[in-house]
Amino acid sequence: MFTSTTALLALVGSATAGTILWDGRANAYQSSAFLDDWSFSNEVGPYQYYIHGDGATSDYVKLDSAYKNPADSGSDKGFQITIDNSSVWNSDNMLRTELIPQTTAAINKGKVFYHFSMQYTGTNPLSPYEEHQVCFFESHFTEMKYGLISGEENTLDRALRWEVNGESEWNVTFAPNVWHNIAYAIDFDAGSVGFYHSTGADDLKLTVSPVSVSATSSGADWHLGVLPEHKCPVDEASQHCVNEANFLGGFNCSIICYSDDAEDSNQVLAING
Repeated sequence: MFTSTTALLALVGSATAGTILWDGRANAYQSSAFLDDWSFSNEVGPYQYYIHGDGATSDYVKLDSAYKNPADSGSDKGFQITIDNSSVWNSDNMLRTELIPQTTAAINKGKVFYHFSMQYTGTNPLSPYEEHQVCFFESHFTEMKYGLISGEENTLDRALRWEVNGESEWNVTFAPNVWHNIAYAIDFDAGSVGFYHSTGADDLKLTVSPVSVSATSSGADWHLGVLPEHKCPVDEASQHCVNEANFLGGFNCSIICYSDDAEDSNQVLAING
């Protein structure tokens, strides 16, 4: 499964400890059942949860201490997010499980750092034979991807990629049981995004200097989840994908979003935020 410890924070404040604008860590909750309380008429909790299949929430999203980076002392738990043959959403024949920030905080203005960790365990991993969009904005100005990118001539691709404007700016072989700590350094005013990265318990480092991009966000269009590019054949009666084995997979993740003072205080470099 593909696992992610999740906290999305944006910091403003002192150079030693910034103020959290929005915290996507689920330390206050015991299980993913809290997501069931959210609806468009009852916007409670840290996440919008409406992009998923017709099964129980626990079929697609699990919350447990086993799903976080052990080096992240700031997160009690992490999310495991999965897709399966029942994950068809919105009658578009695409398999999707995604969490979206529920906040009015200014996580889409100025310079912010979207900070998260992700891994997969090797059990029912996402398929390397097709493209998967992971941790992305609606406009896809920056995102992580895994698997064979649409248009590639190879038969499979086990690379984890960071893309800007649809172009790969960084990649690494996505091996199982390796936590990748990532921060997008997004400047919504200047129109740029940089990339911080480390693995395991190591501090993050600026890996790719800021790249020019049309950085736009509504503040509610960051998707923490899995979106395969491929559209699967769907059985009319069940409205489920007819080829479960090819589409079962998931990830573990944790994410945080900081303002520009986090860079000055080295807070963006820390694993635990």
